[in-house]
Amino acid sequence: MDPADSHTDETVLSAEEYDAVRAALAGVTRTGAGAQAHSLNSLLAQWSALVDEVEEGYSWCAPELSNDLKCRNALAGVWPLLPSRVRALRQPELDGIDVRYRRATTPWPDHPEEGARWWTWRVPRRLEIEAPEQRDPGWPLGWETMPFPRPASVEVVT
Repeated sequence: MDPADSHTDETVLSAEEYDAVRAALAGVTRTGAGAQAHSLNSLLAQWSALVDEVEEGYSWCAPELSNDLKCRNALAGVWPLLPSRVRALRQPELDGIDVRYRRATTPWPDHPEEGARWWTWRVPRRLEIEAPEQRDPGWPLGWETMPFPRPASVEVVT
């Protein structure tokens, strides 16, 4: 997180807080050569953008959703390492995105709705697919590996 990465104009983090955020992010998010380093803002923006996509109708397969959830996994890893004031300032934003994700998804059967990595045990309520990808009334192509029948709350649209 750099000084231009603060949440609001009224909130000014100390140099020590910025250093602590940078250290937390460096310890959790790894980037390869030439890759852009993650900031707290970029992780929250990625999470929000994914939730936007899920709300509108997720058009990728189950393994891709697992990949897309890396931003939320990174947030979970970095969150306890952040200075308490930074967590307090950003918690409402994270909570709001999480609430939207819960509304746009349905939980896996027999998995708790809370707890560690709860977001990985949820399925988008709306899956958008190409017409030829729907072969039966169950899961569409790319989702058929799910270990349970498609819940009635999951809509498949073309």
